[in-house]
Order: sequence, then C-alpha cells, then structure tokens
Amino acid sequence: MAKFILNGEPMTADVESDTPLLWVIRDELNMTGTKFGCGIGTCGACTVHVGGRATRSCITPISIVEGAEITTIEGLSEKGDHPLQISWINLQVPQCGYCQSGQIMQAAALLKDIPKPTDKDIDAVMAGNLCRCMTYVRIRSAIHEAANAIEGEQS
Repeated sequence: MAKFILNGEPMTADVESDTPLLWVIRDELNMTGTKFGCGIGTCGACTVHVGGRATRSCITPISIVEGAEITTIEGLSEKGDHPLQISWINLQVPQCGYCQSGQIMQAAALLKDIPKPTDKDIDAVMAGNLCRCMTYVRIRSAIHEAANAIEGEQS
C-alpha cells in the first residue's frame, strides 16, 4: 500500500511497489491529464512534480514516492488559471495537445528555479520535452509571457 499526497490530498494505492507512478495516477486514481508517451522517460509527456521537482512518472516506481507530495496538471491550478495555462491559451500553443500537460509541468518547474529565464535557459530545460507538432517557438514565447505575468503579480 503506497501513501502519498496528490494535488494536496492524501492518497493510498494498493499496487505493486514497482508500478510506475503514471499508471497509479491514470489507472488507479482516474486522473488522465498526465499522458503516456514513450514509457522510457525521454519524451516528457508524463511529467509531474514530485516534491516540487519535474519528474517523469512513467519510469518512477510508486515505492520511490512514498510520503511525497505529487502535483499533476490537474493540481497546478484549481481553476486552470496558472499563468502558464493562460499563456498557453493566449498564444495558442497546442496543436494536437498531447504533450502539453508535460510541457506545462516542466515549464512550471523551470519558472520556479529560474523566474526570468532566457531563451537559452528555456531551451536547455525544456529540451527533454518533445512536441510532435513542433510548437517549440510558441512554447518558448508562452514561458516568457508567463514569467512576465508572475513577475507582475509579485510587484
């Protein structure tokens, strides 16, 4: 029995200790915002936050997150109004949308670590998140827009 905090709520999952976190989130807890992409941690579609750090949930066994605080795209903002989510909409970032929850979760970790990122910072941190539709230019622009919005909120 694994115990952890998911989006601020205590959770338990009766699964094998080597079950990937992604399958616990999607199949056991029915939270489908986090996507399965490659299954080997290289595409980033499954990115969630574990203890505030961007983590590939497809390769993270549930046993490793025992007692941890986990945030999925559903928990990033209760109303879906996180500055990144707003910027994603404003700049029409998604095309197919499949990778976007992972992109947003990686970008949120980026902005936590580097509140005013340069293009080089964004490219380096976001390099592990793949987008089949190649919306990288819009993703970078949305991250800059969100960073400015967050900075404006803090002023």
